[in-house]
Amino acid sequence: MAIISSKKQPQEPNRQPEQPREVAKAPPKENLLQAEAAVDEGKQEESIRPQRFADYIGQKDLKDVLEIAIKAAKSRGEVLDHLLLYGPPGLGKTTMAMILAAEMEVNCKITSAPALERPRDIVGLLVNLKPGDILFIDEIHRLSRMTEEILYPAMEDYRLDITVGKGSSTKTRSIPLSKFTLVGATTRAGALTSPLRDRFGLIQKLRFYEVDELSKIVLRSAQLLQTSVTEDGAAEVARRSRGTPRIANRLLKRVRDYAQVKSFEEINEKVAAEALQLFQVDPCGLDWTDRRMLSVIIENFNGGPVGLETIAAATGEDTQTIEEVYEPYLMQIGYLSRTPRGRIATPTAYKHLGFKPPNEQLSLLP
Repeated sequence: MAIISSKKQPQEPNRQPEQPREVAKAPPKENLLQAEAAVDEGKQEESIRPQRFADYIGQKDLKDVLEIAIKAAKSRGEVLDHLLLYGPPGLGKTTMAMILAAEMEVNCKITSAPALERPRDIVGLLVNLKPGDILFIDEIHRLSRMTEEILYPAMEDYRLDITVGKGSSTKTRSIPLSKFTLVGATTRAGALTSPLRDRFGLIQKLRFYEVDELSKIVLRSAQLLQTSVTEDGAAEVARRSRGTPRIANRLLKRVRDYAQVKSFEEINEKVAAEALQLFQVDPCGLDWTDRRMLSVIIENFNGGPVGLETIAAATGEDTQTIEEVYEPYLMQIGYLSRTPRGRIATPTAYKHLGFKPPNEQLSLLP
């Protein structure tokens, strides 16, 4: 139960609480809320986000589940069940929350767990929600214990329990809330506490995208960015995007810059390859740091096994960055193995970097 004192707290000078970002619904509906975009790049990011399921490419299984939930909720005149979306970053969790709001024809308020430091931050959001609204909390596994406990009755019974006063004058009050839908997003579903995770009616995972899906995303984004891209050019960008739409859109913008400066009329496979080679992104999506880490393991430590801290010292990267940023993709594509004794570069990694595999690994080559 949250405890909120009735005594007025002094305001910290020059510190304003972070406000949730509010999102406009897709036309022709009335613009109830507007997204905050302080710079042109931010506006551009918003413009390439799909606004409806019909425009959302990939994640077919997830879309099928959510479309059924939306139709059922609309037919009963109820709000959607609380939804937890988890998966690697850049796969479209925020975009999915915005689409849900557009499909349900309700407002969507967007915030993140680190912004909800004090109980009054989440209380202010909850009491201002209108019936059916969607509250999207990114990185929800980082909620503080106090904030999380405030959410329990809000999610289950749509009420807010607060304690006013101190000592013998303490009083507990319950404030009714409008029925709303909480959409939580996390890259670490296992870091959520069981009480919070169990209160979500739907728990869905976003998977990595296939090359053909990413190619369609690149073509769609290029059209919105008014950039001419051929199908083979889009496929070249997609192959180097690590199965992630966010990376695909980022690489597309860099290739667009290259094509504009070099005065190419359109982005084909050759132009895309030249541009991405300039930015040191190879055909498998590995960047300079990925290749450096594998090269260190192969050249300095005979392919491993080698410990994480040793790799960090040899490459100049910190252990957390290696473990959370670089290792997952290298393991996913089969270039790195993690064993109890340490990290090992696989024969496929040797072949990709042009090294001769050790004799004991030659038989494993395809």
